[in-house]
Amino acid sequence: MEDLLRDLTRIALADRPVGDVLAEIVQVAERGIPAADSVSITLLQGEGPFTAAYSGELALHAEELQYERGYGPCLDAGRGGVVLRVDDMRTEQRWPDYAAQVLQYGVRSSLSIPLPFQSAVIGALDIYSTTPNAFATAKALDAALTVAETIAVTVANTYAHARLDNEAVTLRRAMESRAVIEQAKGVLMAQRGVDADQAFEILREASQRYNRKLRDIAAGIVDSVQARNR
Repeated sequence: MEDLLRDLTRIALADRPVGDVLAEIVQVAERGIPAADSVSITLLQGEGPFTAAYSGELALHAEELQYERGYGPCLDAGRGGVVLRVDDMRTEQRWPDYAAQVLQYGVRSSLSIPLPFQSAVIGALDIYSTTPNAFATAKALDAALTVAETIAVTVANTYAHARLDNEAVTLRRAMESRAVIEQAKGVLMAQRGVDADQAFEILREASQRYNRKLRDIAAGIVDSVQARNR
């Protein structure tokens, strides 16, 4: 466990694509989680689930089988926020058709850990083994939970940063719209001898009459004045 924690803390997070960070995390997880033969990260968004990173083809095949069906331990763990362990695919009864198919790729047991955060994106850490009962120990569970926490922090920070970027863009656009509207009001006040409230009402009525955004009406007025002054 100490080696796993050390390796996770050494992963650089700043100024790197999130995909590269997650790819490194699953490699560390495969080495650090007892009995893990292949590890993957499933994320679920509005458009559906996708594998954000994986350490081997074993995990990728298992994920794709679940995506085809729309259910399975990794999807159900992510959606339900519950830990799901399969000790032996040969006797698994919760997802019998999936278990029968994934056995053909050599998967005998698995452990799916939901990512401990709630946002527009949810998901799960998925660990697979070619031996039965591979994850029926507290040590394996503790290691998997530790990795899941690291993934959750990485993904949550990424989407928080993206949200802040979007909010900044929205704020800038709002400020630009307000500026052009104020300019247009100034033009109307000078041309028509009206006050600020009356100028705004002229803009609002024009917006309704021509079924155009008020900002676009204002921009047209400002552009026409600037064109005449050139």
